[in-house]
Amino acid sequence: MAQVIHDRREQLRQIRSGLLDGEEVIAVYDAIGAGTGFIGLTTRRVIIQDKSFVGKRVAITSIPYQKVTSVSVVSNKSWGGEFFSTGSIAINVGTHTYEVEFRGAQKAHHVHNVILHYIS
Repeated sequence: MAQVIHDRREQLRQIRSGLLDGEEVIAVYDAIGAGTGFIGLTTRRVIIQDKSFVGKRVAITSIPYQKVTSVSVVSNKSWGGEFFSTGSIAINVGTHTYEVEFRGAQKAHHVHNVILHYIS
């Protein structure tokens, strides 16, 4: 198996356990902030662990790339000319937006570029 970029081995294992035939993992990044546990990128979809359900329930949401309408860089301050000076992205799927915050702008940049590659 090829080396996959990931933050936590258990998150990578969880993503690999649900792969479809012919699907490969690109990266799995730990997310910070309320509600989101991690984001996984495969050759077919974005997989988000959502911890925001009542009663400590957790959902693993699969979003096929063809359903993603846009991906955005999110910031609450002026960038001063740097496009990726933040560690947050927003993924729009229909009327729903998934916001994911990372430890570091490089991870947000990578996720943004992979999603943009598959949706364009």
